Amino acid sequence: MSAAVALAIGAMTLGALTPPASAATSASAGRDAVQQALNTLVRDDGMPAALASVKDRNGHTRTYTAGVGDLATHAPVPVDGQVRIGSNTKTFVAVVVLQLVGEGKIALDDDVDTYLPGLVRGKGIDGRRITVRQLLQQTSGLPNYTNYLGDDVRYYTPRELLATALRHPADFDPGEKWAYSNTNYIVAGLIVQKITGRPLAKEIDRRIIKRAGLRHTYFPAPGDASIREPHPHGYYRESADGPLHDITEIDPSWGWAAGQLISTDSDLNRFFGALLAGRLLPPAQLAQMRSTVPAEATFGPGARYGLGLVSRPLPCGGLSWGHGGSFPGYETRSGATDDGRAASVAVTMQLTDEASRRNLERAVDTALCR
Repeated sequence: MSAAVALAIGAMTLGALTPPASAATSASAGRDAVQQALNTLVRDDGMPAALASVKDRNGHTRTYTAGVGDLATHAPVPVDGQVRIGSNTKTFVAVVVLQLVGEGKIALDDDVDTYLPGLVRGKGIDGRRITVRQLLQQTSGLPNYTNYLGDDVRYYTPRELLATALRHPADFDPGEKWAYSNTNYIVAGLIVQKITGRPLAKEIDRRIIKRAGLRHTYFPAPGDASIREPHPHGYYRESADGPLHDITEIDPSWGWAAGQLISTDSDLNRFFGALLAGRLLPPAQLAQMRSTVPAEATFGPGARYGLGLVSRPLPCGGLSWGHGGSFPGYETRSGATDDGRAASVAVTMQLTDEASRRNLERAVDTALCR
C-alpha cells in the first residue's frame, strides 16, 4: 500500500542510527546466504531490522534476524516476531471468497451487484459490469482508495474506504487491463460479510487461521493500534535523509480487507504451504486461484497475478507462489513452492524505492533456492 501518510503525529523522533547486524541462529549463520541477504537489507538499504523464516522440502525451519528491534532501547529483534503483513491479507480474503465459491454461495463470474446491489457506482464505475473474478484478479478498473486518504489518521469503516474510491473516476473499463487497486479487496470483503452475515475478521479466523493452525496471526479489532506478541518496532521517515519515527502503534483500519492482518514469517509460510497443498481450497478453486495474468509492473519481471496470489519465476527454476505486503513501518515478501519450500522475509520500514524492493524479493528467492 502507498497511502500518503503524515504519520509522524505523536511519534518519537529518533536519530539516524546504523544498527549492527545480528543473527538469531547458530554461529555458522554468518556464512548462510539468507543471513547475508538480511545483513545486506540492514547495512545497504538502511532497514532498522530484517527477519526471516525458511522452511525446506523436508519441513525443517530456520529463523533469522538482523539489525535492532527497537532503536530507542537497542533491544534485539524478536525471533519470528509479529509484523503488520499488509497486502498479504488479500490472499486470505481471496481464499475465503473461493471457499464460498466452492460452497456454491458465490460465483466468480457473477457481477458485484448480485451481492451488493447499487453500492458500487461512480464515474465510469458500475457494479453491474464488474465481476467477482475481476475484483480478486485486480482487473476491475476501480480506483485505488489509498491514493486519496491523505494524512487523516483515524478509524475508517469499510464503507468509508469504498466511498473514498468512488469519488474518483474508473481507471479503465472492467477487464480491459490489470492494475493493482486496494479497493478491489474492500469490495470483496464486503461481499464476504453480506453472504456470511458475519464480520470478515471472524470468517478469516474461522476458515483459515484456526484451520491452518496459525497461532500468531490475527485481524486487529476496531481501535486496536498495538501488536499483541513480541515484535520489532516499525519505522517511518518523511524523506530519504530524514529522521526515523517509531510508527509501531497505528490504527490499521484503513487497510481492512486489503491489508489489516498481523502475523509472523513462520505463520505466513504455514499459510501459503497449506494453500498450495490443497488444505484450504478444493482443487477446482485452487486451480482458479492459480490462473494468472501478467503483473510485472507491480511485482517485477515475469510476475503474474492470479486471484489474490502472485507467481514469480525463481532464479533456480520453477515458480514461487505468494504475495507481499507494505504497511507503514513494515514490508513483507512471501513465497512457497509446490514441493514444500516456503520463505518469508520482513523489514521494519515501508520501502519506497525500487532497488530496496528488489533486494527484499531477492532475499526470498535466495531462501527458496538454497
